[in-house]
Amino acid sequence: MSKAVEAVVSSKKPEQLSGLQLYSRFAFAGAVCCGVTHGVLTPVDVVKTRIQLDPATYNRGLVGGFKQVIQNEGAGALLTGFGPTCAGYFLQGAFKFGGYELFKQQSINILGYETASQNRTAVYLASSALAEFFADIALCPLEATRIRLVSQPDFASGLLSGFGKIMKNEGIGAFYSGFGPILFKQVPYTMAKFVVYEKVAETVYSHWDKKSMSDGAQTTVNLGSGLIAGFAAALVSQPADTMLSKINKTKGLPGEGTTTRLIKIAKELGFRGSYTGIGARLYLSWNLDCWSIRYLW
Repeated sequence: MSKAVEAVVSSKKPEQLSGLQLYSRFAFAGAVCCGVTHGVLTPVDVVKTRIQLDPATYNRGLVGGFKQVIQNEGAGALLTGFGPTCAGYFLQGAFKFGGYELFKQQSINILGYETASQNRTAVYLASSALAEFFADIALCPLEATRIRLVSQPDFASGLLSGFGKIMKNEGIGAFYSGFGPILFKQVPYTMAKFVVYEKVAETVYSHWDKKSMSDGAQTTVNLGSGLIAGFAAALVSQPADTMLSKINKTKGLPGEGTTTRLIKIAKELGFRGSYTGIGARLYLSWNLDCWSIRYLW
């Protein structure tokens, strides 16, 4: 079980943190991990978004996409959207990881330890879904700004100018035009990531005693579990990720609602088109946020 659970149910470790102190640690760790890792991978995200928005031009895969961006716009273009990426995923990481542990503990309080343990997959799913919902409320405006900057390089010079321009010209609603797609992207992604991570780790530790394993071996288990979980989550959420990029590229036509735009985009993409950029997305999914949180204590 997680550290949050151990802090409540274990009588052998009275010195462990609990309550607000514990969850704030998880939130801070998640914020730092997500903000840093997503920020570092901004160049990959730029290429992925370009492939999704203009597959006819960017049709040479991840490496070819890097070369095209550098050739056409210079190396600096690979850092487009760095500001909103770091800020957005800093907030998202705080809500996601802090909320996940909080909601798991609330499930234990409501169901009781034994019932929660027997139904832990359902607890993982519900806790991760709730945590991601609130995380996406914080992430959505910054993700909308990022996509606008990447899709329209001359739109603004950075986070503050881009955010302010959208707010002034289109209103606060423009920041949440992609809220539906971001939920369809991030909620299944987070649910799959946490559940697969927990299940892979549980499977390994059911065959090998965790307490007898070295720190290096435990790190390897966490790395492997996070990698498998990231790949599974990326495959589940890729169609919504593509739609999110499309809907945030430009504002809708006068009188055109979000639902109408989503249906229109889905028809245009088709199943194959919805997986445009999956190679870059799989690479992006191999980041540190799922497992490195365990090592920030």
